[in-house]
Amino acid sequence: MTRTRFSAVVILTLCAPLTLAAQSISIGLRGTGGMPVGAFAESAGASNTAVVDGAKSGFGYGLDLGVSMGVFGVYVGFDHINFDCETVSCSSQGKYKLQGVAAGLKLSPASQGRFHPYVKGGVTFNGLEGAYGSGASTSLTTDRAPGYEVGVGANVSLGGLIFLTPQLRYVGQNLKAKIPGVSAPSAKSDAINYATFDLGLSFATPFGGRR
Repeated sequence: MTRTRFSAVVILTLCAPLTLAAQSISIGLRGTGGMPVGAFAESAGASNTAVVDGAKSGFGYGLDLGVSMGVFGVYVGFDHINFDCETVSCSSQGKYKLQGVAAGLKLSPASQGRFHPYVKGGVTFNGLEGAYGSGASTSLTTDRAPGYEVGVGANVSLGGLIFLTPQLRYVGQNLKAKIPGVSAPSAKSDAINYATFDLGLSFATPFGGRR
């Protein structure tokens, strides 16, 4: 959690000067549905040697802060997602908790009316915690390594300064698992990849309108 807060402070500090030229500043809250893909979603077996595996769809929440400068903009975000876990890979009540921050660029083509589409892409700094094996007391964590995200969405005006913000994202990263009691953890990183559908509400300042 401390590393997450430190990463967020660094990202916000680097982006702060851009607010001087901003046409619009927005902040939003969203609900997130996450779907693991690849080895992260597969059960352990001969074809899948990943330590972190067996994840199932889950839900979470996030926070986004954006600065618009015409058709271009920058954003920072926070994610918290709880993925369920298959019993063959985790304890019977197993869950993976993913948490971290992201920062990137957003392109919003000029548009009229209430619907304003955009595409986005950036770098992520996520970490994962979870249970493994058959014991409820066993757990694992991962390092916090850079990854990436790409997404597409829209800002739909609800009138005034309030916007509905649906979006789809794909997030990819390779994280090393750290298991208690293992003095020499594997140097191999596991692919922790997932897709999300996000739905949120955002509030935008009136400086030049929202794009």
